[in-house]
Amino acid sequence: MNDAVKCAARRRYQRRHPELTLWYRTVQAYFETWLALSKAQFDDSPPAHVIQAFHRYLECGILAFGFARARCKNCGHDFLVAFSCKGRGVCPSCNSRRMVETAAHLVDHVFPPLPVRQWVLSVPKRLRYFLRRNASLQGAVLRIYMRAVERCLREHSPGCGIKARLGAVAFIQRFGSSLNEHIHFHCIIIEGLFDSTLKTDGAAVFHPASGLDEAIFRQVQARKTSTIVVCRTTCGASY
Repeated sequence: MNDAVKCAARRRYQRRHPELTLWYRTVQAYFETWLALSKAQFDDSPPAHVIQAFHRYLECGILAFGFARARCKNCGHDFLVAFSCKGRGVCPSCNSRRMVETAAHLVDHVFPPLPVRQWVLSVPKRLRYFLRRNASLQGAVLRIYMRAVERCLREHSPGCGIKARLGAVAFIQRFGSSLNEHIHFHCIIIEGLFDSTLKTDGAAVFHPASGLDEAIFRQVQARKTSTIVVCRTTCGASY
């Protein structure tokens, strides 16, 4: 079988059609109306980057807004690939691709072959308003939370010193399942601590954590009250 026949026998690229999905049709029909009502009733509009994300989503995967042409040099078959918006949160296609690429990068190039656990921090509703546009406050809350988790791991990682540190990657999620504004934190944390003080060459020794259960997680959750203190101090708010 020659190359041309082999290429023809393979399943050919099928362009996705976002304009046929319910989500696309809903945004296309009602987004501008929602913006106008939001400004008229509440005298407020979503942040500029949110509006831009929706506008770019309406162009994502639509050939009229730009495309690349690909051609197989063996069989001569060519096809069009529409440009993507590469947005966050709004576009299901770009969001899924970003998640898959990020997960593959973390597994292949970042995390060592050690057990990991996802820790999630969700703050009270009345504090989310102060967090949504204050990057420094978001960072302060995240650092406090990571210190609480690190303290927990130190208490359950036999042999580690007081200078042992955790290994983690944190993601700030800005919306909930219904696209409501909801600042919360997803942290992928290695189940143990790294101590570089035990070797003279600077290499880190890993101390695995053990004995973690639901009761331990509840204790860490209870320590989140310190986060509220930081928010009150930073924002000057009283509750």
